[in-house]
Amino acid sequence: MSARRNLWANRLRSDFRAALGMLAVLACVPFFVTSPYSLGIVIVSMYFAMLAMGWNLLAGFTGQFSLAPAAFAMLGAYTTGLLNYHWQAPLALGLPAAVLGMALVGWALGRLILRLRGPYLSLTTLSFAEIARVVISNSHEFTRGDQGLNVPTLMQSRVGYYYLFLAVLAFTLVGLYLLMRSKVGRFWLAIRDDSIGAETRGIDVVRYKTLAFGLSCAICGFAGALYGTFSQLVSPELGLLLQTGLVISMVVIGGIGTLTGPLLGALLVYLSSEWLSEIGGIQLIVFSALVIVFARFFRTGLWGLVTSWRSRLKTTPDVAKESS
Repeated sequence: MSARRNLWANRLRSDFRAALGMLAVLACVPFFVTSPYSLGIVIVSMYFAMLAMGWNLLAGFTGQFSLAPAAFAMLGAYTTGLLNYHWQAPLALGLPAAVLGMALVGWALGRLILRLRGPYLSLTTLSFAEIARVVISNSHEFTRGDQGLNVPTLMQSRVGYYYLFLAVLAFTLVGLYLLMRSKVGRFWLAIRDDSIGAETRGIDVVRYKTLAFGLSCAICGFAGALYGTFSQLVSPELGLLLQTGLVISMVVIGGIGTLTGPLLGALLVYLSSEWLSEIGGIQLIVFSALVIVFARFFRTGLWGLVTSWRSRLKTTPDVAKESS
């Protein structure tokens, strides 16, 4: 057992270092890219990276397949926006309210649905996401409906926003790393691999599933609230199922159940999406095909391919020494 735990700890540490390396590269981008439009694209890709990390916590580390990450981002954005629109609450209050509010909603919803398994959990979260989006879209007097809701900005500097998103992304990464190193993380992995076996060993499965669901919702809610202050407009389109599909494709292509995979997938998928939209808008077809290919043939995603390639490079010299 200790050998397996050490192997997991070593893999997690290597994964974490690679993710930190990617963040270090991102920190250098504004020194070479000065276009506000280009920086804005990378900022939005970091927003999707936060959603992907939140969804990966639930699906990749705990084994619970939700179809509502974009809905919780939308609800987080509207929490901040509505507090300011109706009661002139400052962003210093609205942003924490989005995190706390989505954590509580996620906890309450999790207590109701996380005894379900398989397609029933996915369908329940999908129903919740669509109900939330339709209610916001039709509540014209309170949310302004499809017209969208104006949200004040935190700052006017595009570079400032870039580093703010980067800092939040780094904080999320470090938090997930520490959680996965802890007893809670090991319980999540046990539930993912065999929930019945975990329960027979005394793990409160529903409690830890609910904890993961609440944290995932809090991450997505804060990402949506932060994005709302950046775009200065939130609308029900933030909660479209299409947005959730994009998040899932990022995690699957990048590498589900890892720290680096969601970050890698979000950057590649969103930046590629912007490029593909300029040559005919075929990005949905391309990413749908890629998800099918990766789910069928490369289940560990791009980061899994990288790690397996690195392992082969390490073992090849050892084999050569033994043969000589």
